[in-house]
Amino acid sequence: MFCFQCQETMKNEGCKINGICGKQGSTANLQDLLIYTLKGISLVAEKAGKIEPAVAHYITKALFATITNASFDNQRFIELIKEGLQVREELKKKFKVSGNFHDSVTWNAANDEEFQAKAESVGVLATENEDVRSLRELLIYGLKGIAAYTDHAAILGHEDQSIYKFMVEALASTTRDLTVDEMVAKVLQAGEMAVRAMATLDTANTEAYGNPEITEVNLGVGKNPGILISGHDLKDMEELLRQTEGTGVDVYTHGEMLPANYYPAFKKYNHFIGNYGNSWWLQDKEFAAFNGPILMTTNCLIPPKDSYKGRVFNTGVVTFPGVKNIVEREAGKEKDFSEIIAMAKKCPPPTELEKGKLVGGFAHNQVLELADKVVAAVKAGAIKKFVVMAGCDGRQKGRSYYTEFAEKLPHDTVILTAGCAKYRYNKLALGDIGGIPRVLDAGQCNDSYSLALVALKLKEVFGLDDINDLPIVYNIAWYEQKAVAVLLALLFLGVKNIHLGPTLPAFLSPTVAKVLVENFGIAPITNVADDLKKLIG
Repeated sequence: MFCFQCQETMKNEGCKINGICGKQGSTANLQDLLIYTLKGISLVAEKAGKIEPAVAHYITKALFATITNASFDNQRFIELIKEGLQVREELKKKFKVSGNFHDSVTWNAANDEEFQAKAESVGVLATENEDVRSLRELLIYGLKGIAAYTDHAAILGHEDQSIYKFMVEALASTTRDLTVDEMVAKVLQAGEMAVRAMATLDTANTEAYGNPEITEVNLGVGKNPGILISGHDLKDMEELLRQTEGTGVDVYTHGEMLPANYYPAFKKYNHFIGNYGNSWWLQDKEFAAFNGPILMTTNCLIPPKDSYKGRVFNTGVVTFPGVKNIVEREAGKEKDFSEIIAMAKKCPPPTELEKGKLVGGFAHNQVLELADKVVAAVKAGAIKKFVVMAGCDGRQKGRSYYTEFAEKLPHDTVILTAGCAKYRYNKLALGDIGGIPRVLDAGQCNDSYSLALVALKLKEVFGLDDINDLPIVYNIAWYEQKAVAVLLALLFLGVKNIHLGPTLPAFLSPTVAKVLVENFGIAPITNVADDLKKLIG
């Protein structure tokens, strides 16, 4: 295997035996083979001149399944690959597609052993030129993030056909010998599509559940048994709350599901207690302490320990060998969570980890309602800088940098955040500025779109020509491929001088990294003292 798609990849070079994430080498290889299969489907769809809904949805879910910490199951990847080969052949037959093609259009296998053999030859390192490899992988990782957000929106009935069209074009482009300028243009176009995907999902979420609003989220526990729901899928959240109502079972969010507490539609449920625990990488301790069943709705799963593995349920793209999977909903029906609810009733209540509350719900609609107050504070000099600290959290000790950075920010600065990176500082007592909290949490990683909208609105209010003239600086943490999509979105919007950490991506070759530095001012984080001087002055 060779995998360097996440920030924690071995020595910031690449995992070569098994993944730091817990993925086996054979699984990573099958993941590569699935991507290879998607390239073949895309070439056929491109030549057919039509992207049918079933094909678009398959490509989206397959890309999503390859995100870090989503699927750890060889059999699931084999099933997806076999489905992909069938999709490809049906496309060729239906649209009478033939001609000279990339090998990804013609390869096949008779058994699982042949799948593994093929997988070993089509991975990341099959592209020998490191700069070409770097730009291709940057594009593919951006596509994975775009696919995740697109899938969530589609579940709620919102789709943008231009995104599907781009996925096909982009995957097909990675099979061709393009110039550096052509590849860079595709990467920046991925940024545009990332903005579209996040905007589509924002519309889907707010139309279904209302605009997030300022909310005090309970961090303690109740006396009833509970179900812990983690991940990002709000449709799963909705159906779980509805099915648990009146059962005597409480519901708690974990990790990236925390922002579900901000939506009006979910607040009406009295058995929705609040948030339990912290970021995804602490789930081994927190899942054990919760005592009841856990529902993982999207990526961010780490291999579960035997002490609580029997209480973990997966759904959507998440799969792990030996863990119960809740099947997809049938058309017009809900997912069936009865087995989880029955288990919960037999479990003791959660062990309390902490008490208190935290405040969130500062998505774009809510912040824009406070626009006059915010602008007045800026003009009066009460707020000197906004610091965007969105992105991902992770296990590395070096990520304590973000806690220290937040603690040492001057008291006339406000942190804008989204994603699980916030768990490094969202429980700190940082106070407020004239009633405006110094940490404004917009929500999940996809709600980084809210931060972009706020920045664009402030640019308009202050009559500026360039978004980079705003009193906003960017110190962003990344971990996986949705963060890559968010980064590309920011670059497309013209944001420059982003500090990125804890490390620059291993998949950026020196040449590609130099292009990003020279054209966009991207820089690695260094240490808190020096970075405060650079960003805040």
